[in-house]
Amino acid sequence: MADDAHILARLGGQLNATEKASLEEQVAKKPDDVESRTKLLGYYFTKGRQDPDAKAAKERHVRWLIANAPESEVLGLPYSQLDKVLDPEGYDRCKHAWLSVLQKSPENLVALRNASKFFLLHDRRISENFLLKGQRLDAEDPKWPASLGQLYSLGMTSLPMGPVRTAAAAKAFRHYELAYDRSDPMESDSLLAALAATAFEAGQIDDAKKFAEMMLVDDATGWNRGNRIHHGNLVLGRIALTQGRIDEAKSRLLLAGKTNGSPQLNSFGPNMLLAKELLERGEKEVVLNYFELCKEFWKSPRRQLEHWIDVVKSDRIPEFGGNLAY
Repeated sequence: MADDAHILARLGGQLNATEKASLEEQVAKKPDDVESRTKLLGYYFTKGRQDPDAKAAKERHVRWLIANAPESEVLGLPYSQLDKVLDPEGYDRCKHAWLSVLQKSPENLVALRNASKFFLLHDRRISENFLLKGQRLDAEDPKWPASLGQLYSLGMTSLPMGPVRTAAAAKAFRHYELAYDRSDPMESDSLLAALAATAFEAGQIDDAKKFAEMMLVDDATGWNRGNRIHHGNLVLGRIALTQGRIDEAKSRLLLAGKTNGSPQLNSFGPNMLLAKELLERGEKEVVLNYFELCKEFWKSPRRQLEHWIDVVKSDRIPEFGGNLAY
């Protein structure tokens, strides 16, 4: 069902201002039209910078859905997330709405999962509590440990290199392993990249290599094929780099760039961890070649790739931001 919400939100992102206004009028007359609210959230997510009312309108729809339809698929997707830094007051109102809903319905599993995603970036402890509760209530569902693995992995990335970061990576890896063991083949396939990456960060190189190679051995078509090619090669490249095999690391970076793309890579872009590590070793040319390959599948917003190319050509290392995350 989340796929249906994605489709509706993407359709909303294609609306023009007149069509958006018409849909807002429709929702005003029929407040429980969740489908139209989903489209509008897609519009504000895609065209928020062009619409001066976007911030307030987005919060209004998210808050209504939390209070009246907390199980709505769109509430578990990025279109319904509010930024605590850019919109602290709106975020706080939606936060209180979620806490109120779950105080009244503490065992609503779908609401727990949706709320955990809302709090994932800015209130990680609340998100963790909701996920742990969901796992206690629904112990066999692999989505709970998978989401906990994601939460602990995100927490790990903000830590400096050292024992604390390694322990956080190991914790994330254990939860991803649990999810993998409980998943069907399609779900387990989608976990391979996270398993390989967190195993590497935890210093469990044999496990990292095993899961990375599994991604490359499986050449089946489907939405995840491009992710397997990309992330499998990147993890093997990082392993090679730590073991002093620079040429292999460079080769793996280029193979990762030769992916056919995926919904995630096409939208959010390629991972830059191996590229950054090679730049730190002075390997500028291979990274520039990698950027050119990435242009084939990532039409980077605000010409991000072109900016990174200029930065690297001036012998500096770009700020890769979210493209360093797993």
